[in-house]
Amino acid sequence: MMEIFTNRFLWGAVLSSFLAQLIKVMATLIKTGKFDFSRLVGTGGMPSAHSASVMTLTTMVGLSQGFDSPLFGVVAFFSLITMYDAAGVRKAAGEQARVLNVILDEIMKGHPISNVELKELLGHTPKEVLTGALMGVVIGVLLHFLWS
Repeated sequence: MMEIFTNRFLWGAVLSSFLAQLIKVMATLIKTGKFDFSRLVGTGGMPSAHSASVMTLTTMVGLSQGFDSPLFGVVAFFSLITMYDAAGVRKAAGEQARVLNVILDEIMKGHPISNVELKELLGHTPKEVLTGALMGVVIGVLLHFLWS
């Protein structure tokens, strides 16, 4: 059980996720002049912490175990699923929630419900996912050589 505290793969992914979230906090602080704690723990935005963390893990496993190892294949596959989900399913669910909030607001005001066309994406844009993924690869390479 104590090995969890020294697992460089786990902590590399956690560090990468934290750094991505910290970038969101700093960007919001620069943009609005206010510290928004929700950006440290919230989802969505630039860069994708999901993508950064899974790509850090994938990169570190590939560099350590080999890019032809079964473990790399498993980690890479689940990383792709995670990034696809971040840019697809979660984005659509978020957009649907936004539209439902508009509908509820209209009902509460006694106005007719607006025709709002649903978009297929929310959560993260492809650009946010790609930026997070690239950030994760860079952090993974740096940590691999730093911790090896």
